[in-house]
Amino acid sequence: QVQLVESGGGLVQEGASLKLTCAASGGAIWSYHMAWFRQAPGKEHELIAHITRGGNSAYYEDSIKGRFTISRANGKNTLWLQMDSLKVEDTAVYYCAATQRVGLARRWTEYNYRGQGTQVTVSS
Repeated sequence: QVQLVESGGGLVQEGASLKLTCAASGGAIWSYHMAWFRQAPGKEHELIAHITRGGNSAYYEDSIKGRFTISRANGKNTLWLQMDSLKVEDTAVYYCAATQRVGLARRWTEYNYRGQGTQVTVSS
């Protein structure tokens, strides 16, 4: 059973940067594709970034392309999301998740393991 714990969220001003960390325990993440989702108030979980097992391929949702970077270190059992040039509309709870599903899994329910989330609030 893999446990995922996110950290690094906070309250920042528009244009600032944050780096989210997802620490895994209870199992190795090397066999999982990993992803970051976010959920804004009143909305569904939204896939924003996905990285393959070996870290050689990544997907980004259009609104974050060029601003966010997903990365992983399997040897450290850790996933990151570097967020630059933050905007007010990035405000949400951010979650990391792990899946063994082949291909790009876009739905929250396709992920075997999911963290509890970390709040990111961007003020204008």
